[in-house]
Amino acid sequence: MAADSIQEDRKRKDEAVRATIMQKLIETGEKERLKEMLREKLIETGWRDDLREYCKEVIRSKGLERITVDELVAQITPRGRATVPDHIKADLLQRIRKFLQST
Repeated sequence: MAADSIQEDRKRKDEAVRATIMQKLIETGEKERLKEMLREKLIETGWRDDLREYCKEVIRSKGLERITVDELVAQITPRGRATVPDHIKADLLQRIRKFLQST
């Protein structure tokens, strides 16, 4: 039982830290700058086009009339996350760390 309590406390603290970081990112406009940088890099690497093609494949295989937007999102999200190039993830993380060190 004590381990569960410690784990729950840790989870609450992690969520509080995430919320604080997100609030700082939003208040300073850094979140929008990071999103724009991420969008540009994903386009440059062809990630966006690859995911668009995958969406078309999923729609063709399921049938346009038999798939909802929610089902499509549920199907492509794992692939989308898994295929973001590691160097882009690393760059984004480094930029967030640098931001946090400067605040």
